[in-house]
Amino acid sequence: MSTAFDDADFPAYTMGRAADMIGVTPAFLRSLGSAGLIEPERSLGGHRRYSRHQLQLAVRVRQLLDEGMLLTAACRIVTLEDRLAAAHRRIVELGGTLTADDDADLPTTTRPDIATTHYYGSPRGDRSPSAP
Repeated sequence: MSTAFDDADFPAYTMGRAADMIGVTPAFLRSLGSAGLIEPERSLGGHRRYSRHQLQLAVRVRQLLDEGMLLTAACRIVTLEDRLAAAHRRIVELGGTLTADDDADLPTTTRPDIATTHYYGSPRGDRSPSAP
């Protein structure tokens, strides 16, 4: 039997408690609401209530911000990651299977030649690399 305690989407945490749990300020949580990433439930008294799932999203945004991303970019990335994870769960629910290549938690590898610098020769063959 499932309870609200087991539900990751149950709005169980006040703003202050949520901020303390994930090591951010209440203003940071409010900024995620303004950015459209998280829309907390409201208590009867009008206080924001956050779920575990929302706090996981907030933690991921904080990580991306710490890596130098802008807030709007970080929110977009987290939204897309969350949607991909939900799609993967739905595929499995419908009886499909996912391969290791489908794992959204693994970073995508780049081709080695992408990181290699290529210089193109001058259209005129008489120029040396040091010539202006």
